[in-house]
Amino acid sequence: MGDVSRGDSSSGDRTGRIGIGLTLDAVHLKILDVLRTQGRISVAALAQRIGISRASAYTRFEAMVDDGVIEGFNARVDPARVGLDICALVFVTVRQDMWKQFRATLAAMPEVEYCAVTTGQHDAMIQIRVPNVAAVHRLVTERLANVPAVRATETVFVLDEVFRRPYVLPSDGPAGEASTTAPADPPGASQFGMTRFIRASEGRADMERGSI
Repeated sequence: MGDVSRGDSSSGDRTGRIGIGLTLDAVHLKILDVLRTQGRISVAALAQRIGISRASAYTRFEAMVDDGVIEGFNARVDPARVGLDICALVFVTVRQDMWKQFRATLAAMPEVEYCAVTTGQHDAMIQIRVPNVAAVHRLVTERLANVPAVRATETVFVLDEVFRRPYVLPSDGPAGEASTTAPADPPGASQFGMTRFIRASEGRADMERGSI
């Protein structure tokens, strides 16, 4: 086995989940800490880094894959290098009886990198990556604005992505057990001002008075 990544790790029937099947200990967390920055490290090198046997490293890694702790391996791509210079956050107010349509619509939008349901003034936040500001305008005012499930949107351009961690571990505490060095600014990071797009839609007046 050349490295710890497993090609079929994202498929198959994994019924175990943390707290039900596998119990993570300090060694599991050390393995995850190494994999965070060296996902293609060999089992032998991983075992040496952690200070355990190769067999133990392999067994623990496989157990975390099978239990669903490790969900898969992906390449990390610099968005600017593939022509996606603009990152924006779109906060969406959703019509409460149309969540199913909203989710289905977002799933069909390749520009949407991330979506989360949130508390507060808006119902959801989506992160998009596009080539330019005009593409943001088209997506928000022409596509999202015409989705029946969307009541209103507020768009904020990201000025600078300071850093992004692949994931956070319980061992990443104030004690500094894990590395806390922030990555350098990404190449080609774009600097833009902030703009807001608000959809004027039916029911907007009620929303401004505090109604949902």
